[in-house]
Amino acid sequence: MNRQKSIAKNLCRAQSPQETDSAMENIVTEKKAEESHRQDSADLLIFIMLLTLTILTIWLFKHRRFRFLHETGLAMIYGLIVGVILRYGVHVPRDVSNVTMSCHVNASPATLLVNVSNRFYEYTLKGEIRGDDVQDNEMLRKVTFDPEVFFNILLPPIIFHAGYSLKRRHFFRNMGSILAYAFMGTVVSCFFIGLLMYGCVVLMKYLQQLDGEFFFTDCLFFGAIVSATDPVTVLAIFNELQVDVDLYALLFGESVLNDAVALVLSSSIVAYQPEGDNSHTFEVMAMLKSFGVFLGVFSGSFALGVVTGVVTALISFFTKLRDFQLLETALFFLMSWSTFLLAEACGFTGVVAVLFCGITQAHYTFNNLSPESQDRTKQLFELLNFLAENFIFSYMGLTLFTFHSHVFNPMFIVGAFIAVFLGRAANIYPLSFLLNLGRRNKIRSNFQHMMMFAGLRGAMTFALAIRDTATYARQMMFSTTLLIVFFTVWVCGGGTTQMLSCQRIRVGVDSDQDNSVSIMDGTERRSTKQESAWLFRIWYNFDHNYLKPILTHSGPPLTATLPPCCGPLARFLTSPQAFENEGPLKDDDSDLILTDGEINLSYGDITVSTDATGAHSAFPSAGGAGAATSDDLDKELAYGDHELVMRGTRLVLPMDDSEPSITELQPHIRM
Repeated sequence: MNRQKSIAKNLCRAQSPQETDSAMENIVTEKKAEESHRQDSADLLIFIMLLTLTILTIWLFKHRRFRFLHETGLAMIYGLIVGVILRYGVHVPRDVSNVTMSCHVNASPATLLVNVSNRFYEYTLKGEIRGDDVQDNEMLRKVTFDPEVFFNILLPPIIFHAGYSLKRRHFFRNMGSILAYAFMGTVVSCFFIGLLMYGCVVLMKYLQQLDGEFFFTDCLFFGAIVSATDPVTVLAIFNELQVDVDLYALLFGESVLNDAVALVLSSSIVAYQPEGDNSHTFEVMAMLKSFGVFLGVFSGSFALGVVTGVVTALISFFTKLRDFQLLETALFFLMSWSTFLLAEACGFTGVVAVLFCGITQAHYTFNNLSPESQDRTKQLFELLNFLAENFIFSYMGLTLFTFHSHVFNPMFIVGAFIAVFLGRAANIYPLSFLLNLGRRNKIRSNFQHMMMFAGLRGAMTFALAIRDTATYARQMMFSTTLLIVFFTVWVCGGGTTQMLSCQRIRVGVDSDQDNSVSIMDGTERRSTKQESAWLFRIWYNFDHNYLKPILTHSGPPLTATLPPCCGPLARFLTSPQAFENEGPLKDDDSDLILTDGEINLSYGDITVSTDATGAHSAFPSAGGAGAATSDDLDKELAYGDHELVMRGTRLVLPMDDSEPSITELQPHIRM
C-alpha cells in the first residue's frame, strides 16, 4: 500500500509542470475572453450611442421643421464622424502572432485544423487580403460585422414592414405600372448600366488603370445591385407633405418590388457559368440557365411567402389565440421572421418571401388579430424597421473608414455615376411613354422627372455589395457603391422639397379624401371603376367572396356565396363572426367596385339613387317633406346616420384601416 502511494506521489510530481502550464494557459484564456467581452460591449455601445444621437437630432429637425436632411442621411454623417475617430484617434493593438505557412491547394479551405504541440486548433477562412491590408487595429476589426448579420437580422424587418404597411388600394390601382417599373425597368437598368460599365472597364484596361481582373459578369452584377432603389428619404418627405397619392404609390411600389427583383437578378448573374472554369464568355445555354434560375427562385420565393402567410392566417382563424394577445403577437412575429430563414434554407430568396408574406399577412391574418395585437404588430415592425434602417445607414458611414479593403478608382467611380444616372433615365422615361399609351390616368412629365430624381440607393444596395468582397472587382464595386449611396441620400434626398416645388407637384393631399367615392359625382365613380384593371376586379371579387371568408373572420358568409349544394361545407368553414357580421372588411385593396344594379342610400329624409353607370338622383323619402339642398346632403354624408338599401346587386365596400368600419357607422342593410 505504501508503495502504491509513493508511485502516485511521484506521478503527481512528474505532471506538476504540465498542470501548472495548463492552469496558466487557462488563466490567460479567461483574461482574453473577458477582455474580448468588454471590447464587444464597447463596440455595441458605439452603435447604440449613434442611434441615440440620431434620434435626438431627428427630434430637433422635426421640431424646427428642417427637411433638407433625413434621419438616414444624418445617421450616415454620425457614422462617418465615429469612423474617422476610430480610424485615426483610437488604436487598440491586436494581439496576434503571425505564422507563415505555405502549401499547394487548388482552393482555400473553409476551415483549417492546426496541430500545435499535440493540440488541435480550428481556424475559419475570412477571405483573401493583400499584404498592406492586414488589420492591426483591434477596434476596427471588431466593428466590422459579418455580412450575414445584415441579411438574416437587419433586412427581414425592413422588407416585411414594406409589405405589411403597403397601401393596397393605391398599389393595386397602379399595379400594372408598378410591375412594369419593378421588373422590366430593373432589368433594363441592370443591362444598361452593365454595358456602360463594361465599356468603362475596357477603357481602364487600355489605359492600364486596373490592378486586377474585371469581367463582363462583374459589370452586370454591379448593374444589378445599384438598380435596387431605396427612396426612404423621399418617401418620408412625401408622407409628411402629403404628396399626390399616385406618385407616392408608383415610387413606393416600385421600390418594394424592385429590391426583390434586383436581389434575384444578382443571384442569377452569379449563377451564369459558361463551359469552362473562368471563360466568362457569352453562351446561349448559360444565359437560358440564368433566366431559368431567375424565374425559379422568384416564383418559389413568392409561393413560399404566400403559403407561410396563409398558414398563419389559418392558425389565427381556427384557434382562439386572440384571447391571449401576447401569444398572438409572438406567434405572428415568429412566423413572419421564420419565412425569411425558411426561404434561405430552401435555396430561395428570403427577401422576396418575406415581402409577399408581409402583404399576405396584412391582407388576411391582420383581420383575425385582436385589436390589441393589430396595434402591437404595426408598432413592433415599424420600430424594428426604424432601428434597422438607421443602424445600416450608420454602419455605412462607419464602413467608409473601417473597411480595410477599399479600392477607389476615380475613372470607375465617374463612370459608375454616369451609368447609374443614365440607367435610371432608361428605366423611367421609355417605360412611362409606353405605359401612358394604355393608362387613363397618365403619368405626367413632372411625375416622371420626380421618379427619376428620387431613385435613391440605400440598404439593399449596400447589403448586396458588402455580402461578397473577396475579389478585387467586388472590393472596387463595394467602395464605389458606398459613394453612390452617400451622394443620392444627401443630394437627391436633401433636394426633394426643392424638386417638388420646381416640378409644381401638389402637396397637402389627403389620400383617403382623394380616393374616396363621391356619391354626388357620377363621373368620379365611373372613372374609379374604369381605372380598376379588369384582371384585378376578377381577382378581387373571387378573393372577397371565397378566400376572405375561408381565411379570415371578414367578408360575407360562405353560405351566401357558395352554391346551395355546398351548404354543410360552407357552414363549417364560415366563422361565427361572419354570421354575426362582427368581422367587417378592413382592407385597403381597391376603391368601391360595383356590378350591374342599383343602389339607394337613405340619409334621413333624403334618398340618393345611383345606378350601375354612376348616374344619381336625389328625392325626398317617403314621409319626408321638401327637397334637400346640396349642402344638406353633404352634411348628411359627413355626419348623419344612414341606411343602405341594395336592389339586384352586390356591393363590395372595402374600408381603409384608418377609416371608420362598417360596424362603427352602424348601417342597416336590406337586400
